[in-house]
Amino acid sequence: MYASENVTMARGPSARTRVLLIDDDERLNALLSKYLGQFGMTVQAFTRPEPGLRALKSDPPDLLVLDVMLPEMDGFTVCRKVRETSRIPIVMLTARGDVMDRIVGLEIGADDYLPKPFEPRELVARIQAVLRRGSAIADAGETLRAGTLEISADTRSARHQGKDLGLTSAEFELLWLLVRNRSRVLSRDRIMDETRGIDWAAFDRSIDVLVSRLRQKLGDNARRPTMIRTIRGAGYVFIGGSGE
Repeated sequence: MYASENVTMARGPSARTRVLLIDDDERLNALLSKYLGQFGMTVQAFTRPEPGLRALKSDPPDLLVLDVMLPEMDGFTVCRKVRETSRIPIVMLTARGDVMDRIVGLEIGADDYLPKPFEPRELVARIQAVLRRGSAIADAGETLRAGTLEISADTRSARHQGKDLGLTSAEFELLWLLVRNRSRVLSRDRIMDETRGIDWAAFDRSIDVLVSRLRQKLGDNARRPTMIRTIRGAGYVFIGGSGE
């Protein structure tokens, strides 16, 4: 029998990924806790946002799975609160399946978005893809520099003119890809392939949303860009660093 507020699975010797789940559906929490456990994940699940946020702060997990429709505080508000202090990867769930919900989720810092109902195996694949992308970059152990922009693979962070940009995982991965391929035009298809795991195919605006967020944090002007240029009909190219 699972407790109504907190579902915690014992961590076995092979379980390495710690997942925090916030969803008001107790049956779903119990199902996912058991299912994810088969894939080397331990799950701490909450049906209310505030206890979940306290758990995230006191014992940060590797990834947060967050429902949009929550009591007391919706998932978008929870996501914003998390992003004030943490870059933890976030996969959001929604029962509404609204395209705008997905766009808003990306705009406020979610890394991936999965509409309900879904197969548990798909959630496992999304979680693994998000974490794998992060591990691949970290394993590279590189630091990329372009003028006053510095991107660290080890800390998954970026600084511009000495200021931490506070990037989400999705923003970091896109910026890493663009800077690593500076002066090369990357098509949307190429970006989709390289950042697999984010549900790009579900809505065309998602890449544009992340580019817009990057430009805002970099202080770049879309009309007269000095960092990221849009090539109409082709994609995006990073041009920063050469003239700084």
